[in-house]
Parts: sequence; structure tokens; C-alpha cells
Amino acid sequence: MQLIDLSVTMEPTEGEPVPVEIEYVNHEQGADMLGKPAGIDRTAFPSGMGLSIEFVKLTTHSGTHIDAPAHYGPLCEGQTAKTIEDLPLDWFFHDGVLIDCSEGPVDEPITAAEIEQKLAMMKYDIKPFDIVLLRTGADKYWEKAEYFTKFRGVTRQATEWLVLRGVKVIGIDSFGFDPPFHAMLSEYKKKQQSDCLWPAHIYGREKEYCQIERLANLDKIPLNTGFTVACFPIKVRNCGAGWSRVVAIIKD
Repeated sequence: MQLIDLSVTMEPTEGEPVPVEIEYVNHEQGADMLGKPAGIDRTAFPSGMGLSIEFVKLTTHSGTHIDAPAHYGPLCEGQTAKTIEDLPLDWFFHDGVLIDCSEGPVDEPITAAEIEQKLAMMKYDIKPFDIVLLRTGADKYWEKAEYFTKFRGVTRQATEWLVLRGVKVIGIDSFGFDPPFHAMLSEYKKKQQSDCLWPAHIYGREKEYCQIERLANLDKIPLNTGFTVACFPIKVRNCGAGWSRVVAIIKD
């Protein structure tokens, strides 16, 4: 069995517009911290070393993470939208479907027609609860400022096409699921229409589904179907997203 890590590393990087901050406490400092309540210092510990610890400050949307329906709006399908800890675990361990859109137009989002064409070439019909992974190649910009601006995103229509076929989890290897912020804002300024802004996200107010953003290494998956994806989200109270270590499982 082969396990392929599809997650980026949580770290301070230019690819994250909201900086991830990590404060490292080494083993000597950890000894002081642990000993302080008892009035002892590091010399009391074996080799003068206690235990290390890290303090991390980040958003629930930093790194590889899963967006829950509560991120898209307060209601979904007329009910209170589920937060990340409310979602069924069985959504996040299912057959994977890799759709390679890396050769598509770099300045245009992935369309429903493109997905249909790719699936026809694969001779595959989407089934309920498939975990669909959209490869665009944008993960090559991780750790660079371009990561925030150079990616395709997905149209509302493409999202709807998958969700109406029973897909609950759709992942992409780029900063965001919708087109880049600057592209959406530019289109809004031209058209003055609210549906130009985060259309795929806001579709999640109508139908329940989750997005995985900031995947990586989709090019390392050796087949389009016939593998499993595990992407369980961390439970964070009343939050619209949670981090995930996403893994493709390839059986021998």
C-alpha cells in the first residue's frame, strides 16, 4: 500500500496572506517552563532538558483545510449550516477521483463542460460520496507570493454539477476554490453583480458540500480512479473550517 501526502506544510510563507506564526520553545526552555510552578529550574532535569513545545497562531483557513457549510453562510438548504465538528465522518473517507485540469486556460476557472469532458475521457461516471480532487498545478507556487494570485478556481456551475451527483467533498490544489480575489473583484466592478463574488462558495448555501483548499502533490497520484482519500478534519468548536492531513491511499 502506498500513502501519498496531499497536504502542504503549515509554516510561515509568502503563500499565506494571513501570516502563520510559530513560536518555538526548545528543550532547555521547556525545562524552565515545566519547573517554574514547582520552583525548580532546568538543572533538575536529565541533561538539563525538559520537553519542547510550540505556540502556533493561524486561521482555520491556513494550510490544507476543509471548508464546512457554515463558512458559506448561516443557512444551508434552509437549515442551520453545519460547522466543521458537525460533519459526518464518513464523508471524509471514500473513493477518490482525480481530474487533471492542469492544461486548461490558466486565467479561467474550471467549468462544468471541462469536468464532463475529462470524465468522458476517463470513461468514469461520478457516484455519490466520491471525493473529487481537481489538479491545476497551482501548488507549484506554494511558498511564493504568486500562490495567492495565480490559480484557476472553480465555477459555480462546475461545483453544482458535482454536488448534484452526490459529491460531498471537492478538493483543489490552489489557494482558493473560487477564482483569485483580484479577478472576482475586477469582474464585480465591471458588472456590479453580487454573483461575481465567491460564487462556488455561496452555492454552498443551497446545497451541502465541503471544499478542500490548498492541496499538494496531486501529480504524484499515479491513477485517476481506484484509490481512496482520507481527509478527516480537525474538530474546532463552532468554526467554518478545520485543518486536515489529506492522504491518497493506493492499494497494491
